[in-house]
Amino acid sequence: MTTLFIHIRILDLLDIFLVAVLLYTFYKLLKGTAAVNIMLGIVAVFILWKLTYALKMELLSDILGAFFSVGIIALIVIFQPEIRQFLLELGRPGFFSRYGLRFRAINKLFRYKIHLDIDPVVKACQRMSELKQGALIVITRENELNQYVRTGEIINADINATLIENIFFINSPLHDGAMIITGNKIKAAGCILPVTKKKMSLHAGLRHRAAIGITEVSDALAIVVSEETGKISFSVRGEMRFGIQPATLQQKLIQELGLDDKEE
Repeated sequence: MTTLFIHIRILDLLDIFLVAVLLYTFYKLLKGTAAVNIMLGIVAVFILWKLTYALKMELLSDILGAFFSVGIIALIVIFQPEIRQFLLELGRPGFFSRYGLRFRAINKLFRYKIHLDIDPVVKACQRMSELKQGALIVITRENELNQYVRTGEIINADINATLIENIFFINSPLHDGAMIITGNKIKAAGCILPVTKKKMSLHAGLRHRAAIGITEVSDALAIVVSEETGKISFSVRGEMRFGIQPATLQQKLIQELGLDDKEE
C-alpha cells in the first residue's frame, strides 16, 4: 500500500481531475438530448469489449476492437453538434466558474466586459410584460452573431425603451423575430435564430426554444417575454430561468456583462 502511494504524483491527481471535469462538461452538454443514450450505448460496448478481451474471447474481442478502431470518424459525425458546443464551452471565459472551479484570477483575467446601458432594456421588458407583449432580445458579447444579424432587418439605432416596445408591438412586421443588441446599439430585428433540441416544458414556446438555442451556440444572453403569460425569462449558456422579476433581470445582466466590476 505504501509503495502504491509513493508512485502517485501530483500530476497524476491533476490528470484525473481534468479528465473528470471534461467528462462532466460533456455530460452536461449532452444532458436532455438523445445523444446521452448514444453515449451510454458506446460506453456499454466499450465495457463489453474490455470484458471479452480480459476473458480472451478473441473473435468477439477482435470484432469489437475493429468497431472502435474505425468508429472514431462515425462518432465525430454523430456528435458533431455536441463536440462543437463542447469546444465552444471550453473556450468561454466563464468555463471555470460555471463548473465550480473558482479560479478568480483566471476568470478576472479573461472576463469579457462590455459597456451597455441596460436600463432601457429592463424598462422595455417590464412594460411588455405588463402588456403581455411577446419579445425575444439577444445581447451579444464577444461573438457579435453577424450570421444571424444578416437574417433580419438592420436597424443600427441607439438603445431606446420605446423603440424596443414598438418593434415588438403585435402589428409590427418585425415582432416575430429576435432583436440583436451589440454594445449600445440595436443591431437588427426580425432575426432568425437556431432552436434548441432539448426537451422542454409544454409551456415553453418558440421564443424560449430560440433563446436557449442561441445561447447554446454562442456566448450571448437572451431575454424572452411570454406573449401568453407576460412572464420574463432569461437564458445564458444553454440554460433558462423562467418567470423572473425585472429587478432580477437587471441583476442578471449586470452580473453576466461584468457591469458590477469596479473600474481599476
